[in-house]
Amino acid sequence: MTDARVPILMYHAVSAEPSDATRALSVTPEAFAEQMAVLADLGLTPVCTAELAERWRFGGPLPDRPVLVTFDDGYEGVHRHALPVLAKHSFAATVFVTTGWLRGPHNMGGELDTMLDWDQVRDLASAGVEIGGHSHTHPQLDQLPDGHLRQELILCKEIVQDELGSVPASFAYPYGYSSRRVREAVQETGYGQALAVNNGLARRRQGPYTLTRLTVRRSTGIDEFTRLVEGRRIVRSFAGDRALTKGYALVRRARQVRRKAIRSRV
Repeated sequence: MTDARVPILMYHAVSAEPSDATRALSVTPEAFAEQMAVLADLGLTPVCTAELAERWRFGGPLPDRPVLVTFDDGYEGVHRHALPVLAKHSFAATVFVTTGWLRGPHNMGGELDTMLDWDQVRDLASAGVEIGGHSHTHPQLDQLPDGHLRQELILCKEIVQDELGSVPASFAYPYGYSSRRVREAVQETGYGQALAVNNGLARRRQGPYTLTRLTVRRSTGIDEFTRLVEGRRIVRSFAGDRALTKGYALVRRARQVRRKAIRSRV
């Protein structure tokens, strides 16, 4: 199974009444429960991010049909709605927290909806959910200068370690954006693996710092969800996303070149 293609599902908010900012990338509690039931019915076995990366790094065995269930940002509904469903099925999961968005002493503002507090994060960790890093303030990391980039990575890691008593092993890039410089900084900060988006199946050959995920959104119907976890018609499902991503990548690349030119003249 070391060359298996593994679906890594990317969720955000699980909410009946999400904010306007999170609605498109949210799922209802009922939809999430139905999707987890599909995983169980299909005989898929959820594993956490660190486990998948460790097995691929050292060649250990994986379950026959592995899948990852991941959540970005740290919305409160992950604790309220998703955790009971995960517990019902004894499913592993990973939550990537934006430490400056969570409710509590480290909050910097800017969060898009009701977030977890640290007691809830500890509840998730106690239930076996892996807690990973997702930066401190959720910037586009590849647009940051080196010092600011490392501050985002290190502060996130240190806050999670201080609050939970354990070092986060995994990271997810905000917006899915990374670059060689960002990936090297993530590795140097001590994260063992990192997840992007790209809307495809993950494979060992992608390397531990560019693992691909599949976006689950409010418009994802149960038939489409079933096709995604079975690895069918993925390109068709995300054709629009790919076109937008390519166009925006050109814009962001031009911005990077312009910033470098300005810094070189200073």
